[in-house]
Amino acid sequence: MANIGYHSSHEQFKPSTLLKNVQLAEQAGFTLALSSDHFHPWSEAQGESGFAWSWLGAAMQATPTLSYRVVCAPGQRYHPAIIAQAAATLAEMFPNRFWLTVGSGQAVNEHITGEKWPTKGDRNARLKECVDIIRALWSGETVTHHGLVTVEEAKLYTRPEIFPAIIGAAITPETAEWLGSWADGLITTSRPPEKLKKVVDAFRRGGGEGKPMILKVQLSYDNSEEKALQGAYHQWRNNIFKSKMLTELITPAQFDAAGEFVQPEELFNHVRVSADPQQHIEWLQKDIELGFNELILHNVNREQEQFIEVFGAKVLPELTSN
Repeated sequence: MANIGYHSSHEQFKPSTLLKNVQLAEQAGFTLALSSDHFHPWSEAQGESGFAWSWLGAAMQATPTLSYRVVCAPGQRYHPAIIAQAAATLAEMFPNRFWLTVGSGQAVNEHITGEKWPTKGDRNARLKECVDIIRALWSGETVTHHGLVTVEEAKLYTRPEIFPAIIGAAITPETAEWLGSWADGLITTSRPPEKLKKVVDAFRRGGGEGKPMILKVQLSYDNSEEKALQGAYHQWRNNIFKSKMLTELITPAQFDAAGEFVQPEELFNHVRVSADPQQHIEWLQKDIELGFNELILHNVNREQEQFIEVFGAKVLPELTSN
């Protein structure tokens, strides 16, 4: 049985709206929430960019039965010592309810510092340095480090009794295999089962056997397939490009320019578009069969209350009954 979560997309909704949404999700039977962490949205049509770390404290207080995960890219926009402190504070306040998920980031968020945007290889190396620093600080060490990031005489005084898991983000099998050697688990995004299986197999081959695996499921549900498709097209067409492109563009305007060439029917290859709850159940059951412990459902269109209500009544009971 997998735990089913609700994705809180700060790029698409105001923080106050997301707070109401997670409260509705908790009431509907969701047990988890994943918070995105962006400085810019993917498009002008999305139009929001609330600060995830401020929101998380309020959300975790307002929904006492939900566990939370946040997607974060330490190393450029965030110094790893600050992320260590932020995560430690949440974990001390809300024991066993918070995991940190980390990735190498996207230029649309990280370029704002004015620093050079590194190559993928350097970003991966920087990420691993940051994770080692975070873990050392949580352990009570005084950290001085000179590498792709710099730390001078840092010691974290408020530390949780139980450290949050550090979950690594991967899109490709190559990254997933690398994460298997050091991350506490894997988070990836939905795609056809044969492609997902390659990521899962690579993570396990790299050392991830038995570790938690989280799948962020990109779907669009509405009361007709036409509405579901149009909602996905309006909000998510800029997100269907390959990772190389998604990590390199630097402004929402650039993403919008690229999105002008996307046709609505192309969304079917990247987002699970259906007005039939049973179809979503069948897709999600295949994810569970691949070994995912947590499924975080991201309804990419604007109709969040309807999605939470319908999935709470019809989808979650089918997936959590065994």
